[in-house]
Amino acid sequence: MLTWAENIAKQIIERRPDKDEYVCAAGISPSGSIHIGNFRDIATSYFVVKALRSMGKKARLLFSWDEYDRLRKIPVNVSAVRDDMEQYVGKPYVDVPNPFGDGSYAEYFEKEFTDAVAAFGIDFDYRHQAEMYRSGKYTHLILEAIAKRKEIYDVLSRHRTQAATEEERNAYSPVSIYCDCCGKDTTKIISFNEENTVAEYECACGHHGTFDFRTNFNCKLNWKIDWPMRWLYEGVDFEPGGKDHATAHGSYDTSKDISKEIFGYDPPFFQGYEFIGIRGSTGKMSGSSGLNLTPATLLKIYQPEVILWLYAKTEPMKAFDFCFDDGILRQYGEFDRMLSKHLDGTAEGAIKDIMDACLIEGRTPYPVPMSLLAQMGSVVNFDIQLLETVLAKNGTPYSYEQFKDRLERAKYWLEVCAPDQVYHLRTWRNWEVWNTLTEEQKAEINLLYTNLKANDYTLDELNAMIYAVPIEVRQTEMTDKEKKSVQIPFFKNVYRLLLDREQGPRLYLFLDALDKKDYVELLNFTYPQTQEEVELDEKKNTPVEEEVEETVYGDPDPVADFKPTVTLEQFDALDLRVCKVLKCQEIRKARNNYKLTLFDGKDKRVIVSSLKDYYKPEQLEGRKIIVIANLESARITGVTSEGMLLAATNNACGCKVIFVDDSVPEGTCLH
Repeated sequence: MLTWAENIAKQIIERRPDKDEYVCAAGISPSGSIHIGNFRDIATSYFVVKALRSMGKKARLLFSWDEYDRLRKIPVNVSAVRDDMEQYVGKPYVDVPNPFGDGSYAEYFEKEFTDAVAAFGIDFDYRHQAEMYRSGKYTHLILEAIAKRKEIYDVLSRHRTQAATEEERNAYSPVSIYCDCCGKDTTKIISFNEENTVAEYECACGHHGTFDFRTNFNCKLNWKIDWPMRWLYEGVDFEPGGKDHATAHGSYDTSKDISKEIFGYDPPFFQGYEFIGIRGSTGKMSGSSGLNLTPATLLKIYQPEVILWLYAKTEPMKAFDFCFDDGILRQYGEFDRMLSKHLDGTAEGAIKDIMDACLIEGRTPYPVPMSLLAQMGSVVNFDIQLLETVLAKNGTPYSYEQFKDRLERAKYWLEVCAPDQVYHLRTWRNWEVWNTLTEEQKAEINLLYTNLKANDYTLDELNAMIYAVPIEVRQTEMTDKEKKSVQIPFFKNVYRLLLDREQGPRLYLFLDALDKKDYVELLNFTYPQTQEEVELDEKKNTPVEEEVEETVYGDPDPVADFKPTVTLEQFDALDLRVCKVLKCQEIRKARNNYKLTLFDGKDKRVIVSSLKDYYKPEQLEGRKIIVIANLESARITGVTSEGMLLAATNNACGCKVIFVDDSVPEGTCLH
């Protein structure tokens, strides 16, 4: 079994050796389309469940839909189809209408996810938190938390930097009420009765009411109390979480103390995990196209076994990338090498463990090279019979049954992610290339055209003829090295004339796979350039002006009153430094914020800034900015920010970062 999963399983058993069934948990809030990064939560628990079962233990994967959480913000793809969703902010997801059709918001995004993950063959034990709360199953634990609310406040205070006050302690409530009138959690509990069973509350909507926790279940414990409460209720033994939860005084640190001190439950074994990277998200795969990086999207280019394999072979606290560039071909290649060993029975050690973990019952993937399918499939326009023929001629006689599961993925990857790698025959002669050729090179093309026009060749004969053309044109004795020196440029010129590229699939296979009538005249330069070709060349070489959506700004803000005078010493207390932006990354679940990695002249530092609506990452990376370097660190959207950049904001211009001339060294102080 996977070493990392096996090590976790052993620790789980050591903690509770006599338990009949072990529970490994995962959970996701259906706040929108579920990003593939969330799948690491599931995969980590899934592999631990498999490790426990391999040790003869009974184990299940508990999956919670946190659909009773409040709607916080409206995803872009939701607001694009319905512009009035802001009215539902504050309601639980399960009570928000589905913007795309019937049912609820929660149901839509849950189904989108569960339909996709069915491909992985994972057996989930689902929990829907709205049903759990509203059925009263948690009532006794909610009442216990309310009774111990001051003790909970003390635990929370130990993990916070701001000072606690007795007034706050007395007013603290571990539970939020969904208003009986508006249905939102914009409520404030004013008081509890002596038995801690009834609360008086007021809502931002203006409603005042009483809430009896014994009979009214339309409430929810706050996150850091809800989490340990559910550990106790379900008997959870293991639950992973993003590395932000694993930090000192983070969610897990706080919740484990509440679990022990308030609910008397030994918290589950916790494993933090690194977030997933996305590399090469190019071509049509962008936010504007409506393609979200969900499991369903990823399954369009990755087989489910390859996705599980990436998670299985990478320890949780190590990062890896899903690749939309040609890195995916290397990943498939590595997977296929392990798969081949598994299929021929030679897989041992880590390779055997990884393949045992990622293969799915009822499916048999075949190691048909993805690069070959993409390359040769493009040549024959993904015609199945032609592709089988070409592969056989290539000495790789794969059948459709063996490559059908990958063929559509190869086609999708080429067309959506890597359109520049699709092989398209030109439709008119390439005079631009022809006019750059030497007389000998032109003679090579003429001879190739004559031979192809006059003869039909077997595959071996075609290969021999192509290699012989540049030698025959020169009519001299040549060494092997000299032959290669003229053959390589010849092949390159043929590709340029046919494909507008300097390389492609093996030339003889390429020409044999195509219908000769589709390409041979592209090599015929025995008659002058036609007027139609002139016009096509002019059209092709005319740059297309890209439409840039112009941002419309309003009138300038009123000029603010000047602030009170400060002394030079007060100004100098601010450490203003020139920093270079090394990397700009999106933050999971953050709508407006970027994570900027900077070099400040001495070291790297990270700041979080809400620039997403104003700049693309490539507009910031490599630029120099001004940062307040001695500002107290703060946690913003799960990331510790070590400073603040200087920018100007105005209704007339939006937000504009103050950039510094590139000649100013990093670390320079501003005075």
